[in-house]
Amino acid sequence: MRILFLCGVLFAASLCPGDTIRLKNGRTIVADSVAENGNSVQYAVGDDTYTISKNLVDRIDTGGVPGVTHHDEPVPEVVMPSESVRGEDEVFGKIIRNGRVDIDALYAVEKIGSPELAAAAYFTAGKYEAEHGSRNKAREYLEQAHRYMPDSPIILNLYVSVLLQMRKAGDALPFAEEAARMSPANADAQSMLGYAYFLTDHTPKAIDAWKKSLAIRPDATIQGLLAKAQREDSAETDFSLQETGHFTFHYEGGKTPEHLRQQIITVMEAHYDELVRDLNVEPRQISVSLYSDHAYFDVTQAPAWSSALNDGKIRIPISGLTDVTPELSRVLKHELSHSFINQLTRGRCPQWLNEGVAQLMEGRSVARFGGHTLAMLYASHQQIPLNALDGSWMRFNERQAQVAYAEGLAASEYIRDTYGISDVQRILQRIGDGASTEAALRSTVHAGYGDLEEEVNQYLKGRFGN
Repeated sequence: MRILFLCGVLFAASLCPGDTIRLKNGRTIVADSVAENGNSVQYAVGDDTYTISKNLVDRIDTGGVPGVTHHDEPVPEVVMPSESVRGEDEVFGKIIRNGRVDIDALYAVEKIGSPELAAAAYFTAGKYEAEHGSRNKAREYLEQAHRYMPDSPIILNLYVSVLLQMRKAGDALPFAEEAARMSPANADAQSMLGYAYFLTDHTPKAIDAWKKSLAIRPDATIQGLLAKAQREDSAETDFSLQETGHFTFHYEGGKTPEHLRQQIITVMEAHYDELVRDLNVEPRQISVSLYSDHAYFDVTQAPAWSSALNDGKIRIPISGLTDVTPELSRVLKHELSHSFINQLTRGRCPQWLNEGVAQLMEGRSVARFGGHTLAMLYASHQQIPLNALDGSWMRFNERQAQVAYAEGLAASEYIRDTYGISDVQRILQRIGDGASTEAALRSTVHAGYGDLEEEVNQYLKGRFGN
């Protein structure tokens, strides 16, 4: 109810006047001005003027608010395996003390000289750290556990789970395959193998592994992932594949003009280089699927207002396009930014920050996205609290999503303008290292959620008044 009320306040005042070009493929272009000229439409964004074919345009809305052109859901959360190793109960009370792993106690168990007990101790430490978000520590402990007991699929399953949560699917895959070979009737081994295959772009193999997992043990999460993988596999049966330096592209050969594909590849490689410079991380081979509009919505089940998605794979509908427009270029950079952010934060980024930083990277500014109205909203302390925007925005309709995007952008832009892009990168890095969002903020910009809300309020007030 609170979100609906806030939307009414925000949109009654109008987020940002301007003209909106509604394209036939469902996308929107928000411009300062639009003019029709024979068979083309010219529009201005800032000091730049662009031209597109009138055949691509459905209608032009004068005035109003900018449409949301992205819909991004978190990468599927990996369900941690539930099995335990022999000796775990015996060592737990010895090495987990006062809410942390006691390193001295862990070494003491190791010195006993029992490989099985040492493996149980390191497994217990890894499991505890994984459950508490410290994935780097969890990985180190589980590597030690695997060294002491290399033939344990249970240890391998948890190790694979941690690597997948760290967005290291390529590293996880050989271990997942090894665990499944060791124990083909183990549901966890098959489900972890399915995750690893899906996130490394081996969808048919993921489907097979998840089917085996479900035959052993029913699981609603795995069932949902299987359905999604099957939709993707069905839609992409006749797709062609092309690999570049950093991407694997999937596209309908007969429906995707070659020059458009080459333009997209060139643009995305340029965006990749820019994001490496700004975020100081280099994701490995990124999967990109170019769909017809029908296939896009069938595979993603995304809301009608969506025009692109990154759910671990970048998915873009391109029906009706013959060239990479400035709008499509921004969409591509936005979606690619999520791959960088997810890699940097190991998939732990709160949604408001994920979307806020992605908008910064694509070049969006709060000055053109409701700054004056947001200033009014913050001044009256009626904004949606940022910590209420941590999770998925799947539940939002288009107007609610616009509010969420605007607030995420405002907070992220404030941090960048005040502290620099390097501190934005450090916040993401510390979240990836296991810190909570609150702790990551306090250790960089010295503000928790409450302080940040007030600082954003003053930032907007200084720029746009009340």
